[in-house]
Amino acid sequence: MTPHVPRLHVIAGSAALADAAFEGGAPAVQVRIKGIHDAAVLAECQRIVASARATDAVVIVNDRADIALAAGAHGVHGGAEDLPVIEMRDLLGPDRLVGGTARDPGTARRHQADGASYVGVGPVYATATKAGLPEPLGPAGVEKVAAAVDIPVIAIAGITVARVPELLKAGAHGVAVIGAVAHAPDPAAATAELLEALGV
Repeated sequence: MTPHVPRLHVIAGSAALADAAFEGGAPAVQVRIKGIHDAAVLAECQRIVASARATDAVVIVNDRADIALAAGAHGVHGGAEDLPVIEMRDLLGPDRLVGGTARDPGTARRHQADGASYVGVGPVYATATKAGLPEPLGPAGVEKVAAAVDIPVIAIAGITVARVPELLKAGAHGVAVIGAVAHAPDPAAATAELLEALGV
């Protein structure tokens, strides 16, 4: 059975950060690891999947359907330059989560038709976490995409606890965060605060 789409996705680049997120109650961790060889990425993903079992959390691997399968993860999320959603769905089958990135209603509708479990929409706000991003969409951009599809919309980029209410009002199912947890003095506490803001 395909896992449901959690409302908070903590994007983590290491097992240590994932563990802190799980400690704070994170229902999902999206693993995004850059700059190391595939075997090391796989090993880290396997550690995170093992940790997730203790709290029944979901693990989604960014970009890499092959590593998601090899690590026994619950799904994969693809960006605009990664494998198309339809190909990731073919690789992962019907029982895992597949997320696609969308900035406009047309792309979101195509991802839904191709078998996406959810769409990630962003950047919603300006962020320094990732370079070279397009202009922020704001809550209005999230609202346009959410109105166009029946699958959950996950807002990403520049997300803070204070911004969660306006994103939920815009129709977001949930949020994906990097800096709000990774750069917090206490990542576990930051995760718990986000969950509270989401009403989870």
